[in-house]
Amino acid sequence: MRPGLFLCALVMALLSAVPASAHPLGNFTINHLAKVRTSARAIAIKYVLDIAEIPSFQIMHERGIDGSRRDPALARWAQDEIGVVTTGLHVTADGHLLELRPGAARAITRPGAGGLPLLYWTDEFRAALPSAAIGRIEIVDGVYPGRIGWKDIVVAPDTEPTHELRSYPNALLGSPRDVAGVALRLSRDGRVIARSVTSDQIVPTPAGSASLVRSSALSDMLAKGAANPWIVLLTLAMAIGLGALHALEPGHGKTLLAVSLVGARATSKQALVLAVALTFAHTAGVLALGVLMLAAAQWIVPENVYPWVTFASGAIVAALGANALSRYVKSRRGEAHDHGHDHGHEHRHEAPAGDAPLSFKSVVLVAMTGNIAPCPAALVVLLAALTLHQLAYGLVVVVAFSIGLAAVLTGLGIALVHGAAWASNWRGFDALIRYGPLVTACVISVIGAGMLGQGAAASSLHAPVLIVALLALAAVAGYAFSPGHVHVHRSTKVDLYNVGGEAS
Repeated sequence: MRPGLFLCALVMALLSAVPASAHPLGNFTINHLAKVRTSARAIAIKYVLDIAEIPSFQIMHERGIDGSRRDPALARWAQDEIGVVTTGLHVTADGHLLELRPGAARAITRPGAGGLPLLYWTDEFRAALPSAAIGRIEIVDGVYPGRIGWKDIVVAPDTEPTHELRSYPNALLGSPRDVAGVALRLSRDGRVIARSVTSDQIVPTPAGSASLVRSSALSDMLAKGAANPWIVLLTLAMAIGLGALHALEPGHGKTLLAVSLVGARATSKQALVLAVALTFAHTAGVLALGVLMLAAAQWIVPENVYPWVTFASGAIVAALGANALSRYVKSRRGEAHDHGHDHGHEHRHEAPAGDAPLSFKSVVLVAMTGNIAPCPAALVVLLAALTLHQLAYGLVVVVAFSIGLAAVLTGLGIALVHGAAWASNWRGFDALIRYGPLVTACVISVIGAGMLGQGAAASSLHAPVLIVALLALAAVAGYAFSPGHVHVHRSTKVDLYNVGGEAS
């Protein structure tokens, strides 16, 4: 095909793609709405659940729901969900718990990203109010505790802006409603004369970001299938490009990777090794979480896995930083013992203690642990492939996405390495590089401690970020300044920086 015709084919493919919208609040969310009406004798609550792609996939996989309107499994789930809601939704009148009587529960599926369905559930509950005068009514929504998403309780005559969770205003996506409870005072005829609200204080997934749109676009391209080779090529090219864009978003360890590469005096030839390691790590993370979701859907809450991945990654990174700092401290103390092993060949990534605090092997480990958490976009692609029975094709797309992610991260790191090599010609660079290993080890330790703190705070531990990070740094310092010795292997050639960044 001529280049012009090929370009036209790509444009036509893009124009013909009419993507289903990714959930605007994120693929992990479970969103709640309680619409309350009061009268002198009763209180009515219409309860709505809007469940995004990933939890919907888990529920449907576990319950054998195919998504059709007359699916008996979907009807059974709708009935069972009544118990979930009545267990978590509490209404009290002057401290006395009221009995909620359900109406007719209804569940349907709606289209989400890449053909993945969204579960949508509604029911109306009623509770009789005591005949005696009521001073205070409290409504507390504890349904699906700890899950992120929109949560709102609206009391008539007030209205809510989502049309019962069918569409979310763009202006509110950055700060979703988070109302966990309301307290009301009623007049004798049942009118609300005073109200106050409480927040759940759960930090929601950042909403409305470009990554959600990209997730939907890639999943929708995957849903077109593998019959047309041009569509396949376009999908893979899009996956690589979107992975590259994803790498530029916050939270992908760019500083950690760049500092580690400089600390190990990595070269351009090692960039390929690092890119392969990053691709493997990210793809493995997506597969691991996908397998967990399939094997243990009723126990695994995907968004709760991420904090523990961050916590474990931070522990490994902090340990590597502590080891690098220990080597530097002991070399400056004169406690490092040179055992004088002549290997007679080049060790590119090992240098005398204090000159290269990290081996390239350590850099690969740092990069893999710092970037192993699977991004929701790639996870949605994998789940869409499972739904469409195109697992092999989906894995190829996930690998392409990981390649784009790894290429950008590695390219940024190597660019900084070359910049440092070019700076080696500057006057005074020798004095600067004398303290370079110390700076590298400290930065890696601080980043690792920060990841530990973030993981501990976002996990079920709910530990303060600063306290955990400071404790981790104290442990790093204690290890680095503890007595001991370091084995240093002498090679016949030592790789230091040159202008080109390659071995001398």
